[in-house]
Amino acid sequence: MMYRRDTEKSWHDPRAYRRAAGYVAVIVLACAAAVAVIVATAQRPCADGAWVCETRDRYLLIFLPAGLLLLGGFGALGWTYRAWRTGGTWPIWQGAGWFLLTVALAYGAIAGGLSGR
Repeated sequence: MMYRRDTEKSWHDPRAYRRAAGYVAVIVLACAAAVAVIVATAQRPCADGAWVCETRDRYLLIFLPAGLLLLGGFGALGWTYRAWRTGGTWPIWQGAGWFLLTVALAYGAIAGGLSGR
């Protein structure tokens, strides 16, 4: 790929966008699958209507998906660096990384707040 200056702002790269969007989709689906498995394997039904009752399950429900999202965000930022080093369209990957990190923070805050009820 031809070298482009970052100030040029010609970041239209459908192939890189598809790869980054696919990466984000895989990470989000992995988190959804983790939540589904944790909820499906809960030991007993809850009296208060919560999804899980056991402390272990609550911690898993908070930290496993948030951890997957964090790792996915850092992985996307790694792809950002790789694209930048090769002169590729790195802002697409940077956007994917920041999106995943923001979702991880929001998920952790919401899930942590809900589990303390």
